[in-house]
Amino acid sequence: MEPENYTEISDFLLLGFSEEPELQPFLFGIFLFVYLITMLGNLLIILAIISDSHLHMPMYFFLSNLSFADICFTSTTVPKMLANIQTQSKAISFAGCLSQIFFFILFGCLDSFLLTVMAYDRFVAICHPLHYMVIMNPQLCAHLILGSGIMSVLVSLLETLTALRLSFCTNMEIPHFFCDFPKVLKLACSDTLINNIVVYFLTIIVGVFPLSGILFSYSQILLSILRIASASGKCKAFSTCGSHLLVVSLFYGTSLGVYLSSAATLSSSASVMSSAMYNVVTPMLNPFIYSLRNRDMKGALRRLLSKALNEGSLQDSRE
Repeated sequence: MEPENYTEISDFLLLGFSEEPELQPFLFGIFLFVYLITMLGNLLIILAIISDSHLHMPMYFFLSNLSFADICFTSTTVPKMLANIQTQSKAISFAGCLSQIFFFILFGCLDSFLLTVMAYDRFVAICHPLHYMVIMNPQLCAHLILGSGIMSVLVSLLETLTALRLSFCTNMEIPHFFCDFPKVLKLACSDTLINNIVVYFLTIIVGVFPLSGILFSYSQILLSILRIASASGKCKAFSTCGSHLLVVSLFYGTSLGVYLSSAATLSSSASVMSSAMYNVVTPMLNPFIYSLRNRDMKGALRRLLSKALNEGSLQDSRE
């Protein structure tokens, strides 16, 4: 017989950033702006890579997949948050909550694996430049992307399925703007030991192993750069991986911030803000980092925008 404080799951309540009514229009405006910039920036990166033959290389192939993952990662949480602010509703169904958990973990994992693959690509390019095109052949690139996707789905599926065994109490309020799995676990009345074991085990697979691979790749890259005699050669070698290193620092730095804010006894608002940096701000900044620091990408974006403007002016002149 179940305890009386167990309840049939209907809806969770997402408390969001603030319950003050006067702040809601500001929050809606700022997050809508950031979301649109994220979508536009990453779509431009994808279109520039597809349309420019100069960018049909492994590095940019991986970058286009990272931009796609960032679009999906942000779209998992932000549209629902905007809809809740607009309708002044905090409710999300149990099925909707599980869907958010699944896709949030899926695309978060995919980001982590893709950054590791991109670090390996830079390692081969700098440490083995003469064999780069032989090693990073189209078949290997496709297998790396496919393997990253399959691993992400398996990790996400395993964590989401463990949530189905949970029973919840009458308190269904999640102090967050989306269904963050650790926050959902804290609402459960049933034993969460298995869930916590699964979370810690998968965190090692998704976080520790990829980060170790990235650190190893960059340690080898650094040793190779130090062996280059000329200062200009060192700068040129480092510039090819500077953007990726900055994105890695941003991704894992904000991830660590989310973990520390959850583990420490901080206020829920601090945890929510650190999650917003990780989930919303980082995907918005990635296109700027790659486009502003990469000459080839800047050239491709300039040609893409110029072509779009020329086609628009030709169409206007015909009318």
